[in-house]
Amino acid sequence: MTTPNKIRVLIAEDQAMVRGALAALLRLENDIDVVGDAADGEIAWRELQRLKPDLLLTDIEMPGLSGLDLAQRIQRHELPIKVAIVTTFGRAGFLRRALDAGVTGYLLKDAPAEQLAEALRQVHRGGRAIDPQLAMAAWTEPDPLNDRERQVLRLAGDGLSSNEIAGRLNLSQGTVRNYLSEIIGKLGVGNRIEAARLARQKGWL
Repeated sequence: MTTPNKIRVLIAEDQAMVRGALAALLRLENDIDVVGDAADGEIAWRELQRLKPDLLLTDIEMPGLSGLDLAQRIQRHELPIKVAIVTTFGRAGFLRRALDAGVTGYLLKDAPAEQLAEALRQVHRGGRAIDPQLAMAAWTEPDPLNDRERQVLRLAGDGLSSNEIAGRLNLSQGTVRNYLSEIIGKLGVGNRIEAARLARQKGWL
């Protein structure tokens, strides 16, 4: 049974070993209650609505919905759930997108274990727990892509043709080509493959 003053946490992480380790670590804390876990983003979204935790601790890349997708849904639906991300992606682009989605905790998986619980307490109190060097980089190198450009480039990077991208996103082929041309120009690269590679390196995809 959950004690009223405990921080109720849902963990979303597709790697079972990491998910179990995070849960075991947090269960050692007297003021934190792990109320559930999820192996992919869609399950996590359903569990968020069912369990109504105080805080979601999530990875970025997962099957179904990503951690950033979950944060954006929480923000869009105005759910009173704080979000902290724990990830291997120490890239400014990911952090910038996370901050835009209302994430207030951004932790790297190679950070000392004792920092995790304290970071979650800080997030729960309404503060931020973000690596200061990452935070500085996030604001000095802004993401040049808008959401639609990101969708198009992600599909292009997955190998889809302009025709296939158009069908997937309900756009005309001409519109898709215009998006890709704009993206290539913004990133200063030679083609869509280079654009996708650079955007992934920067954390913009």
